[in-house]
Amino acid sequence: MGWFEFRSAFEDFVENKVFTSVESLGRSIERVGDSAVEKLGGAIDNVSENPGKTALIVGAAVATGGVAFVAAPAVAAAAGGAGLLGAASTGTAISSLSGAALTNASLAAVGGGALAAGGGGMAAGTAVIAGAGAVTGASASAGAVSLTK
Repeated sequence: MGWFEFRSAFEDFVENKVFTSVESLGRSIERVGDSAVEKLGGAIDNVSENPGKTALIVGAAVATGGVAFVAAPAVAAAAGGAGLLGAASTGTAISSLSGAALTNASLAAVGGGALAAGGGGMAAGTAVIAGAGAVTGASASAGAVSLTK
Protein backbone atom coordinates (compact mmCIF):
# COMPACT_ATOMS: atom_id res chain seq x y z
CA MET A 1 0.00 0.00 0.00
CA GLY A 2 1.43 3.31 -1.06
CA TRP A 3 1.25 6.64 0.73
CA PHE A 4 -1.79 7.90 -1.19
CA GLU A 5 -3.77 4.70 -0.59
CA PHE A 6 -2.88 4.80 3.11
CA ARG A 7 -3.87 8.45 3.35
CA SER A 8 -7.18 7.80 1.61
CA ALA A 9 -7.93 4.82 3.87
CA PHE A 10 -7.04 6.86 6.94
CA GLU A 11 -9.26 9.76 5.87
CA ASP A 12 -12.14 7.34 5.27
CA PHE A 13 -11.60 5.83 8.73
CA VAL A 14 -11.58 9.23 10.41
CA GLU A 15 -14.63 10.38 8.50
CA ASN A 16 -16.64 7.20 9.08
CA LYS A 17 -15.60 6.26 12.60
CA VAL A 18 -14.42 9.32 14.48
CA PHE A 19 -16.99 11.80 13.20
CA THR A 20 -19.79 9.26 13.67
CA SER A 21 -18.63 8.65 17.24
CA VAL A 22 -18.47 12.37 17.98
CA GLU A 23 -21.99 12.87 16.59
CA SER A 24 -23.26 9.94 18.68
CA LEU A 25 -21.60 11.38 21.78
CA GLY A 26 -23.25 14.73 21.12
CA ARG A 27 -26.69 13.09 20.88
CA SER A 28 -26.06 11.18 24.13
CA ILE A 29 -25.04 14.36 25.94
CA GLU A 30 -28.15 16.09 24.67
CA ARG A 31 -30.37 13.25 26.00
CA VAL A 32 -28.65 13.35 29.39
CA GLY A 33 -29.10 17.12 29.56
CA ASP A 34 -32.79 16.84 28.71
CA SER A 35 -33.24 14.18 31.39
CA ALA A 36 -31.43 16.30 33.97
CA VAL A 37 -33.65 19.29 33.22
CA GLU A 38 -36.75 17.13 33.65
CA LYS A 39 -35.49 15.74 36.97
CA LEU A 40 -34.62 19.22 38.22
CA GLY A 41 -38.09 20.45 37.28
CA GLY A 42 -39.64 17.56 39.21
CA ALA A 43 -37.49 18.33 42.24
CA ILE A 44 -38.48 22.00 42.17
CA ASP A 45 -42.15 21.01 41.95
CA ASN A 46 -41.72 18.66 44.91
CA VAL A 47 -40.06 21.37 47.01
CA SER A 48 -42.77 23.92 46.22
CA GLU A 49 -45.54 21.42 47.02
CA ASN A 50 -43.97 20.31 50.33
CA PRO A 51 -42.24 23.28 51.97
CA GLY A 52 -42.49 21.87 55.51
CA LYS A 53 -40.93 18.55 54.60
CA THR A 54 -38.24 20.31 52.62
CA ALA A 55 -37.41 22.55 55.57
CA LEU A 56 -37.16 19.49 57.82
CA ILE A 57 -34.74 17.76 55.46
CA VAL A 58 -32.61 20.88 54.99
CA GLY A 59 -32.60 21.52 58.74
CA ALA A 60 -31.43 17.97 59.42
CA ALA A 61 -28.69 18.30 56.81
CA VAL A 62 -27.49 21.57 58.32
CA ALA A 63 -27.58 20.20 61.86
CA THR A 64 -25.76 16.96 61.11
CA GLY A 65 -23.30 18.71 58.82
CA GLY A 66 -22.52 21.20 61.57
CA VAL A 67 -22.04 18.47 64.14
CA ALA A 68 -19.84 16.53 61.72
CA PHE A 69 -17.80 19.69 61.02
CA VAL A 70 -17.17 20.18 64.72
CA ALA A 71 -16.45 16.49 65.26
CA ALA A 72 -14.27 16.10 62.13
CA PRO A 73 -10.94 16.16 63.99
CA ALA A 74 -12.10 13.47 66.42
CA VAL A 75 -13.65 11.36 63.66
CA ALA A 76 -10.48 11.55 61.53
CA ALA A 77 -8.22 10.83 64.51
CA ALA A 78 -10.32 7.78 65.42
CA ALA A 79 -10.07 6.46 61.86
CA GLY A 80 -6.34 7.19 61.71
CA GLY A 81 -5.68 5.65 65.12
CA ALA A 82 -7.55 2.52 64.05
CA GLY A 83 -5.20 2.13 61.10
CA LEU A 84 -7.78 2.89 58.41
CA LEU A 85 -5.88 5.71 56.71
CA GLY A 86 -2.45 4.32 55.85
CA ALA A 87 0.59 6.58 56.01
CA ALA A 88 1.10 10.30 56.42
CA SER A 89 2.84 12.35 53.72
CA THR A 90 6.08 11.82 55.67
CA GLY A 91 5.78 8.06 55.23
CA THR A 92 5.00 7.42 58.88
CA ALA A 93 2.06 5.14 59.60
CA ILE A 94 -0.77 7.37 60.81
CA SER A 95 -1.77 4.78 63.40
CA SER A 96 1.63 5.22 65.09
CA LEU A 97 1.08 8.97 65.63
CA SER A 98 -0.64 10.61 68.58
CA GLY A 99 -2.12 13.93 69.60
CA ALA A 100 -2.16 16.81 67.13
CA ALA A 101 0.07 14.93 64.67
CA LEU A 102 -2.49 12.09 64.53
CA THR A 103 -5.38 14.51 64.05
CA ASN A 104 -3.64 16.60 61.39
CA ALA A 105 -2.31 13.63 59.42
CA SER A 106 -5.71 11.92 59.59
CA LEU A 107 -7.58 14.98 58.35
CA ALA A 108 -5.07 15.41 55.53
CA ALA A 109 -5.41 11.73 54.57
CA VAL A 110 -9.19 12.00 54.45
CA GLY A 111 -8.76 15.14 52.31
CA GLY A 112 -6.70 13.32 49.70
CA GLY A 113 -3.26 13.92 51.19
CA ALA A 114 -1.15 16.83 52.33
CA LEU A 115 -1.23 20.08 50.38
CA ALA A 116 2.47 19.70 49.64
CA ALA A 117 1.79 16.29 48.09
CA GLY A 118 -0.98 17.67 45.88
CA GLY A 119 -3.90 16.69 48.09
CA GLY A 120 -6.58 18.82 49.65
CA GLY A 121 -5.01 18.85 53.11
CA MET A 122 -6.74 19.19 56.44
CA ALA A 123 -9.37 21.64 55.17
CA ALA A 124 -10.51 19.19 52.50
CA GLY A 125 -10.58 16.38 55.07
CA THR A 126 -12.79 18.48 57.32
CA ALA A 127 -15.05 19.29 54.37
CA VAL A 128 -15.32 15.61 53.40
CA ILE A 129 -16.36 14.60 56.90
CA ALA A 130 -18.78 17.52 57.27
CA GLY A 131 -20.26 16.74 53.84
CA ALA A 132 -20.68 13.09 54.74
CA GLY A 133 -22.46 14.13 57.93
CA ALA A 134 -24.78 16.47 56.03
CA VAL A 135 -25.60 13.80 53.44
CA THR A 136 -26.27 11.29 56.19
CA GLY A 137 -28.62 13.69 57.97
CA ALA A 138 -30.43 14.63 54.78
CA SER A 139 -30.80 10.98 53.77
CA ALA A 140 -32.09 9.89 57.15
CA SER A 141 -34.56 12.74 57.41
CA ALA A 142 -35.69 12.27 53.80
CA GLY A 143 -36.32 8.62 54.56
CA ALA A 144 -38.29 9.52 57.66
CA VAL A 145 -40.27 12.20 55.83
CA SER A 146 -41.10 9.82 52.98
CA LEU A 147 -42.80 7.51 55.47
CA THR A 148 -45.18 10.29 56.52
CA LYS A 149 -48.17 11.38 54.49
